[in-house]
Amino acid sequence: MAESMNKQVEYVCSATSFQGLHQYGKIMTGDKAFEFYDDRNVENYIQIPWEEITYIVADVAFGGKWLPRFEVQTKSAGNFRFSAGKDTKPLLRACREHVPADHLVRALTMTQKLSRGIKSRFGK
Repeated sequence: MAESMNKQVEYVCSATSFQGLHQYGKIMTGDKAFEFYDDRNVENYIQIPWEEITYIVADVAFGGKWLPRFEVQTKSAGNFRFSAGKDTKPLLRACREHVPADHLVRALTMTQKLSRGIKSRFGK
């Protein structure tokens, strides 16, 4: 049986995890960790303590009006991609209480990625 690391729940929303095949479930933020639980199999879960999270990188579209997905980068476990639909902004605001504000960053746009690739390929 999966047991939550959190003693107090702060925010819960439905979400999609993009680890391998996408999985639908719930994201729960609390006082100790960021957690994802699969709807179909509760034993399929992701628990990330707040101390383990280095950055949360959000894809931003339409000038910040829509955040389609975000990525949680950890110190040792790798990166985890999630989508929370319309609940992404309130979810990231709840995460801001535990992750420093300068560690919540925007992802690079496609033109920024292309320009950096060209600069690294052909020099400055």
